[in-house]
Amino acid sequence: MAEAKKRLLTYAGLKALEDELENLKVVKRKEVAAKIREAREQGDLSENAEYDAAKDEQRDIEARIEELEGILKNAEVVVEDEVDFDKINVGCNVKVYDITFAEEMEFKIVGSTESNSLEGKISNESPVGQALIGKTVGDVVDVETQAGTIQYKVLAISRSL
Repeated sequence: MAEAKKRLLTYAGLKALEDELENLKVVKRKEVAAKIREAREQGDLSENAEYDAAKDEQRDIEARIEELEGILKNAEVVVEDEVDFDKINVGCNVKVYDITFAEEMEFKIVGSTESNSLEGKISNESPVGQALIGKTVGDVVDVETQAGTIQYKVLAISRSL
């Protein structure tokens, strides 16, 4: 079997995944087991929609547990206190000026499992993240996107809060 790819995570991302895994194992497994037990008590399982739904939910929970265990097994935590803030890296907050659209934007660079564009968290593996990694304040970066090339000027690099 090929070696699994290391997953970069911030400490906050690691904690969130561990909490989700704990909740699935301790709370959700018991809840779905109770649903299955109740559905079985209703009799004929061949026409029991509640039983089928509970079994589907159980399958989904077990798949997510397996996925989380795989991510955590191959996690490499970025110690944000040790990040060099002279250059952009995972764990940094970055303020950039979008030259193409004339607006300032802020991103937090995170590992791919933590990315969430609605929260301003972009993956180090995304086109923008890849282009920004290693850059310093004042650098201008060209990012190839589906909409064309976008230019960003790095304004500031700071520690995540």
